Amino acid sequence: MAKDTKKKRKGKADADGTKYAIYLEGVNKAYEDGVPALTDIDLKITPGEFVFIAGETGSGKSTLIKLLLRELKADEGKINVCGYDLMRIKRRDVPKFRRNLGVVFQNFRLLKERNVYDNVAFAQRIIQKSEREIRKNVPSILSAVGLAGKYKAKPKQLSGGEQQRVALARALVNKPTILLADEPTGNLDPKNTNEIMHLLEKINENGTTVVVVTHNREIVNAMQKRVVTLRKGAIVSDEEKGGYIDED
Repeated sequence: MAKDTKKKRKGKADADGTKYAIYLEGVNKAYEDGVPALTDIDLKITPGEFVFIAGETGSGKSTLIKLLLRELKADEGKINVCGYDLMRIKRRDVPKFRRNLGVVFQNFRLLKERNVYDNVAFAQRIIQKSEREIRKNVPSILSAVGLAGKYKAKPKQLSGGEQQRVALARALVNKPTILLADEPTGNLDPKNTNEIMHLLEKINENGTTVVVVTHNREIVNAMQKRVVTLRKGAIVSDEEKGGYIDED
């Protein structure tokens, strides 16, 4: 058992020794009606990268995120995330695997009746952190996202940008290896969009692998990061410092 755990922590690597935080090879996934959702996906992301997964609605972005979270299982191929083989992982090990991930969604998914502090602390209590640790960690991460003075506020008292910062704090408080952001600026105005993207860039600079799923061409073109473009379930482009590719 100990040997297997050690192997997982090493992560997936190529023959030349290159290690990957996320590794997909020959991945196929179809909807229940048999229509392809993803076709022959090959994707390698190294630790510490910032990557956009771009594409229009229906391109397969949401399915890809669900595969990375192990909410869905691929029909074929290899998927390795944080050293876990997601094609073979046992159901009981999925919660442990997900502790390596922080996830942020478009609609924030905050607990409406709890204040900012308790929304972030909730993530710590799930992994059974002590109250002493929580009292130390939550204020620290709220300060990092610029919400130190809002810890008593309820979500309805916050702007959209502030709510997304709470969601980011909750995703980061357990120090994940990878941050998955699924349309994180979809409900935000341009000013808050820029602030959230700047915050994600700062998080990445501190060593976290960041994967942003989006169809927002403005932020993709402005940030000049690696861009993987999906179209009709297939990767049609993978460019360093790329831009948003519109459909023909």
